[in-house]
Amino acid sequence: SSSSGSGVAGAVFNLATSIIGAGIMALPATMRVLGVPLGVAMILAMGVLSEISLEIVVRFSTQLKAWSYGEMVGAACGRAGKLVSQVCIIVNNSGILIVYLIIIGDVLSGSSSGSSHHPGLLKSLDRRLVLLATMLLVLAPLSSLKRIDSLRFSSAASVALAVVFVILSSGVGVVKGIQGKLTTPRSLPSLASRKSVLELLTVVPIMTNAFICHFNIQPIYCELKNRSAARMNKVGRISTLLCMSVYVATALSGYLLFGESTASDILSNFDHDLGIADSTLINDVIRIGYVLHLMLVFPVIHFSLRQNVDAILFPDPKQQLADSTVRFWALTASLLAIVFVGSAFIPNIWIAFQFTGATAGLSLGFMFPALVALRLSKAREKGLECLAWTMLVLAGVASFLGLTTNIYNV
Repeated sequence: SSSSGSGVAGAVFNLATSIIGAGIMALPATMRVLGVPLGVAMILAMGVLSEISLEIVVRFSTQLKAWSYGEMVGAACGRAGKLVSQVCIIVNNSGILIVYLIIIGDVLSGSSSGSSHHPGLLKSLDRRLVLLATMLLVLAPLSSLKRIDSLRFSSAASVALAVVFVILSSGVGVVKGIQGKLTTPRSLPSLASRKSVLELLTVVPIMTNAFICHFNIQPIYCELKNRSAARMNKVGRISTLLCMSVYVATALSGYLLFGESTASDILSNFDHDLGIADSTLINDVIRIGYVLHLMLVFPVIHFSLRQNVDAILFPDPKQQLADSTVRFWALTASLLAIVFVGSAFIPNIWIAFQFTGATAGLSLGFMFPALVALRLSKAREKGLECLAWTMLVLAGVASFLGLTTNIYNV
């Protein structure tokens, strides 16, 4: 019930965890491409715009009494719109979970790309065995909780681990700065070559996807204690502000540390000697912390995946998933098995999910909220209509650039 649900703090941690995932490691590279002033401005601008879209979702979910993302879209766009939004959540979240497992496997068991090899922390063990043990011992128990509020402590730990990364990378940067080993950061983007222009275009979909968490708004809102739109908007604002702070600190500390050598996934920079004492230990701590962070994000993303698969298979609102123990466990086990198979046995799956991220993620974060606002807003709300059209255009441009650059890279 609304009077006995989650507090604001628990809701903030769950929503912030939905935002901060694997994408955080791509942000330092955006600073390298954009330069520090424009990079920081882009993170702040996307945070503000994403918060506006979150409040649109909260407003119309309350107005329509829609307690799932699909129900909200369905009320504005019909049954076809509802189904498309549910499929987008399934594609987006399943892709995210598979990528998380791939990253966990790469960090723990090692990976090879072209002529480079990244040693794993447990390199003597078989990759599939490591993934299976991780799934059974960590991910499955956390994913088996019936309420998203039950994940508030693990979500708090995942946010804390992201902060630990910022502290460690900043500390290394301070030491190297004292030693005079840091390079002057770029202040403006470079357009000197085709590669730099392509990197500049790639930044747009990365930035627009950085705050996508809209698929978990309704589950968190539904379990919020003393539920109200104002209270949920407070959760959204605190979460967005927290994530903006973590993102800016991560991007700045990572870029200042590695300069023009900053990789598209900064985690790969921590495979090498940092040029300070105890470099190997610091690298291992950062990589272990990142893997633990992803393990704790996993069940929060899995929650809305399971909810939407169930909504498609059992559309009758009277048949709640939490009320059927057999259905709950069968669906949970099936989804975890599919994610495991996708990460362990399907080669080159990264390319497929780069395409889906450029479409499904942007649809959930901007396109559907904008369409709902345009369909249901009052005639005099010109400001809201202008924002909705801005989000639609931005999502369309970002999606086009994401698809185009992915096709070019293939």
